[in-house]
Amino acid sequence: MNDDILLEIKDGIGTVTLNRPERLNTLAMPTVDHLVDALGEVAASEDVRVVVLAGNGRRFCAGADQAEMVERDPQAWEPIVRRYLDPVRAIVAMDKPVIAALHGDAVGGGLGLALSCDFRIAASGVRLGAPFTPIGLAGCDMSAGWFLPRLVGLGTATDLMFTGRLVDADEALDIGLVHRVVAPETFPGEVAALARQLAAGPPIAHRWTKRAIHRSLGVDMNAEFEFEIFAQVQCIQSDDHREGVRAFKEKRSPVFQGR
Repeated sequence: MNDDILLEIKDGIGTVTLNRPERLNTLAMPTVDHLVDALGEVAASEDVRVVVLAGNGRRFCAGADQAEMVERDPQAWEPIVRRYLDPVRAIVAMDKPVIAALHGDAVGGGLGLALSCDFRIAASGVRLGAPFTPIGLAGCDMSAGWFLPRLVGLGTATDLMFTGRLVDADEALDIGLVHRVVAPETFPGEVAALARQLAAGPPIAHRWTKRAIHRSLGVDMNAEFEFEIFAQVQCIQSDDHREGVRAFKEKRSPVFQGR
């Protein structure tokens, strides 16, 4: 990986780290490209069962790099804005759970990255928000228009997207924006524990669960029911399911092989 994106694979956990602390981990276009490459690598790796998306320095991610916000014509801006969504698409399409480790503030495009992850763990004291409208931009940038209404409800999403206000970790937990809030001193251990738990889980079941969750957002009830039937039939036939049943009967922890 390039120096602005670090990648480590260990014990079934792929950790992708934004590494521009001097720029608050902002997303310059080369950084976006390197991030997409890293996400593609962990998605394809058979050694990775769960992915952790993290950041170095004081912030998780402060969004787009303001140095790149220069005058351009619409034809030049459209592919750039479109490209910023590629990491989001990569995270959603990945058949593995992804944890956003929010040790610091996640704002703007940083919030968009966090929203696309399957889990969001925040250290107490961090702030999250989509402060686009205060600078004259649409509040629906980098996936916020899709995820926020679904995660926090239409009313709260309307508030956050129109005002651009930041919420602290405790409010984020109350409105369903994050899953857990932990003390900064225990934050690394809490993220690692969840990652280990997911890495020890059944990859086939995780794959179909994630697909069902995201598919359900765009189809009607009966179409989702049909997909649930299909997904469960795939899992029932797996060695992982047989191992899970054996382990339950034998009162031991299962050892899943992803088969």
